Amino acid sequence: MSLGYAEKLSFIEDVGQVGMAEFFDPSHVLQCKIEELAKMIQKSKHLVVFTGAGISTSCGIPDFRGPKGIWTLQREGKDLPKASLPFHRAMPSMTHMALVELERAGILKFVISQNVDGLHLRSGIPREKLSELHGDSFMEMCPSCGAEYLRDFEVETIGLKETSRKCSNAKCGAKLKDTVLDWEDALPPKELDPAEKHCKRADLVLCLGTSLQITPACNLPLKCLRGGGKIVIVNLQKTPKDKKADVVIHGFVDKVVAGVMESLNMQIPPYVRIDLFQIILNQSLSRDERYINWTLRVASVHGLASQLPFIESVEISFSDNNKFKDAVLDEQPFIIKRRTTEAETFDIFLIINYSDGCDSLSTKITIPFKYEVSREEHEEMIDKEAVLQSLREKAVEESSCGQSGVVERRVVSEPRSEVIVYATVTNLRTFHCQQSVLANNGDLKWKMEGCGTSRKRSRTGKRKPRA
Repeated sequence: MSLGYAEKLSFIEDVGQVGMAEFFDPSHVLQCKIEELAKMIQKSKHLVVFTGAGISTSCGIPDFRGPKGIWTLQREGKDLPKASLPFHRAMPSMTHMALVELERAGILKFVISQNVDGLHLRSGIPREKLSELHGDSFMEMCPSCGAEYLRDFEVETIGLKETSRKCSNAKCGAKLKDTVLDWEDALPPKELDPAEKHCKRADLVLCLGTSLQITPACNLPLKCLRGGGKIVIVNLQKTPKDKKADVVIHGFVDKVVAGVMESLNMQIPPYVRIDLFQIILNQSLSRDERYINWTLRVASVHGLASQLPFIESVEISFSDNNKFKDAVLDEQPFIIKRRTTEAETFDIFLIINYSDGCDSLSTKITIPFKYEVSREEHEEMIDKEAVLQSLREKAVEESSCGQSGVVERRVVSEPRSEVIVYATVTNLRTFHCQQSVLANNGDLKWKMEGCGTSRKRSRTGKRKPRA
């Protein structure tokens, strides 16, 4: 989980059992269990997957209760682990992407997550097939109209508090709230109800990377048992629900899931991350009407007050470089102001330099400048989804990042401004499994390539230690 998330949680003395010992099945036992799980998935008519922090540790996000978990280290008085990359740049793991492929194939019916890292949504799991029980650090919601807003930055609060932004629906405009629960918060019915429904229908619930200690969430998988469903648990530590499971697998989740996908003869799709930013060009006549005052801004699509966490700096130059000085904008907001005569035309060249965590170093953009008298507002018709799909395909085909395209363009008449929204590929991850699931030492041969005590969370009250 995010270190920031752990720090924002209200303090409680007892966070449950931590520092739990890890167990590893012998290689031949692991191989048999992987094949058994693959057969169970193949026969399943309603597969539900229940995930915990263990599926995101390979993404550089520490867990809570493991030997190097956040709460374990805190109890031992040790320094917290340093994140290998910014939380907002964490990318889905092999397991996340395997679940996407299972969902696309019609095998996986629903995903229930206790994580707040938002990686299931980023991976491509449809929102209507996902319950994020404890919220999403990158999601804001409107308490009035119910609209959800997925951000490229970590929302600053937790505990269902108001944030600094408002609903963009012109008929609403209510203040938005974060979606991440604190210890005192009950599970939201919007997430809990569909999770319960699918668990009751499930003939197989696959629990991945969870210690199954937080209630009532940890009891959801058990709801499949009454209808004859089965439970499989994949986790390095023992859990309180192991005796209820048909199969318990002790091994790294990525390795187990990769082996299952190979047994099913299914490919794990690549992950392509696309980020959005907007360029705003404002133009206005000077008071004496002799000059054109213009301002160029590189801004977040989430509002001018929002930061662009994935952009480090912006370099600006001009085709008429004898008249205008080049500029390097290395602090946000990224704004440049200039003045020119009405008749002048030229090109503005931008180099968008990306921050740590992005595989792509930069993107080059050219903005033609020509003053035009204000006219009616209009918006260019662009098939956004088609552009995004094309960028994904190019990134995978070329095995590289940096591709960009325009997904929105509109002109505002008064004051005259042009807004262009760009989509750019900032990260690419591909996953490859070897022919043999397990090597002689019991380690799965796979590689990832890039371009580069228990706690209670009740429905109506606070979370308490379970006796």
